[in-house]
Amino acid sequence: MLIACLGVLIGLPATAEVSDPLESLNRRTHAFNDLADKHVLRPVASGYRQVMPGPVYNAAGRVFGNLNDVGDAVNNLLQAKPGAFINDLLRVAVNTTVGLGGLFDPATKLGLTNHEEDFAQTLAVWGVPRGPYLVLPFLGPSSLRDAFARPVGNRADPLRYLRPVAHRNLGLATRLVQQRAELLNVDAAAFGDRYLFFREAYVQRREYLEQDGRAGDPFDEEFEDF
Repeated sequence: MLIACLGVLIGLPATAEVSDPLESLNRRTHAFNDLADKHVLRPVASGYRQVMPGPVYNAAGRVFGNLNDVGDAVNNLLQAKPGAFINDLLRVAVNTTVGLGGLFDPATKLGLTNHEEDFAQTLAVWGVPRGPYLVLPFLGPSSLRDAFARPVGNRADPLRYLRPVAHRNLGLATRLVQQRAELLNVDAAAFGDRYLFFREAYVQRREYLEQDGRAGDPFDEEFEDF
């Protein structure tokens, strides 16, 4: 599957109830995404990982992480979490200046922890129900709420404001490949019915994030390096 599919393998709490009235359509979309990943994105990500020198590869991941911290800060503000908002704002300021645009991560060494927030989590805090499970073409697992939140949340992504457009598109494509490359080692973690595996993992992962990790993470040791 694509990035959204593989990303759900990290940090799974207890099993959650899943509403999936569109399972037949979702399975077809899942199969399409799986095929696209197998023949396009995975080979590209594998080649990218092989040719990129380790220090450059790691630095690229930190740069994209620094950009993601902007959205984290915005959503913590919208969720009325002033402490986390200030923390993420300081992370961006420190890593953008002292860290040379995110090439380095001095903020973590200063104790400014990383949060993972998005607008879908903000909607959850506001009481918007998740709705039925969806599999989006190319984008992977989602829900009605998360699909609605995606275009709104994208407005907090600094990379989307990069100009000229060709540079923006190159940045977006590189980030996609970087994210997929970081998940190559977890490809084999899926077992049994892959559709059910990713569906359950997605919902559990979202609940874990929405509860700010309070549900616990039984996969913490297995995936501590990701």
